[in-house]
Amino acid sequence: MNEVVQFLQANPVQYLATVGRDGKAKCRPFMFAVEMDGKLWFCTNNQKDVYKDMQANPYVQVSVASPDYAWIRLSGQAVFEDNQAAKEMCMQNPIVQGQYGDASNPIFVVFYLKDAHGVIADFTGNPPRSYDL
Repeated sequence: MNEVVQFLQANPVQYLATVGRDGKAKCRPFMFAVEMDGKLWFCTNNQKDVYKDMQANPYVQVSVASPDYAWIRLSGQAVFEDNQAAKEMCMQNPIVQGQYGDASNPIFVVFYLKDAHGVIADFTGNPPRSYDL
């Protein structure tokens, strides 16, 4: 878990892939929020299409590459939970706080990746490292 969290923190703008309600792939810039209680947490706005897409099909993939050509892919099921502690931790990010004000904002929602599987790989020829989170 630590290597996955460190990779996400070192590369703060990831891409979240969903299946849109139109059945087509959607990929959006996203930010990892925090690891808490062994779960990888993210946040969004319940008025956005990405939220509605994940409600219709919760299986997502997050990917990002580092400047030295390593990358991570995380797959899992987005589980939305009204978790006040996770919301408060997300609010520690000034970008999130600037968008939503505080954790009590009714459009502000958090989710974690259930049954997440991660792979970190690079172009060195070394085998990829897999993680079940």
